[in-house]
Amino acid sequence: MLLSGKTAIISGAASKRGIGLATARRFAAEGARVAILDIDAAAAAEAAASLGDGHIGLGCNVADKTSCNDAVAQVARQFGVIDILINNAGITQPVKLLDITPEDWERIQDVNLKGVLFLSQAVIPHMRARKSGSIACMSSVSAQRGGGIFGGPHYSAAKAGVLGLAKAMAREFGADGIRVNCVTPGLIGTDITAGKLTDEMKAKILEGIPLNRLGTAEDVAGIYTFLASDLSAYVTGAVIDVNGGMLIH
Repeated sequence: MLLSGKTAIISGAASKRGIGLATARRFAAEGARVAILDIDAAAAAEAAASLGDGHIGLGCNVADKTSCNDAVAQVARQFGVIDILINNAGITQPVKLLDITPEDWERIQDVNLKGVLFLSQAVIPHMRARKSGSIACMSSVSAQRGGGIFGGPHYSAAKAGVLGLAKAMAREFGADGIRVNCVTPGLIGTDITAGKLTDEMKAKILEGIPLNRLGTAEDVAGIYTFLASDLSAYVTGAVIDVNGGMLIH
């Protein structure tokens, strides 16, 4: 198994059809002990229980530094070590540029970008002490192409910020044995997209995807598994596209 004996934290992983929970299931199947963090503590506990014995689910608001520190400290107490961090938590909002309010901007930036900073700050000292660790961050194809299907410009900006932050972390902490990479999914079938695509919209989107299908949460989970495992031992500062060819560059 690729992650045998490893421990992992995955944020935003309580949604039943989400990328985070699909990743948690894959990690558990590969032998990892998983800590699911989610703003909904009850849902996090339920999701962790669905993985089997030895996993935990905790409430955590990634946009709050104290909440991140407390959750990571609890994981460290229960697991002993932290080998993997998946910064998966995120929110979106489909609005046009001129309609973005200051409150909209702050909310999208706080969860999608500040959340990556705070949770990474809480985890990195544990990895640094052991000179080992893998961090993967959720960005988006919308950061690369200047907009997506559901996210507004403030979402694209936040996800572009994730790319820059992750690369800076990769450069700063490489000497400590910590790898930091990004995943940039295209249109993935999750609760965020469920019920929002008409047949006409889907047909139009598929015209621009060479693989001629929408992505699944499991497609992204597979890439997270690669980045968390020793298969990617010499990969850091990388951005891996998971978009079926929607963006080829």
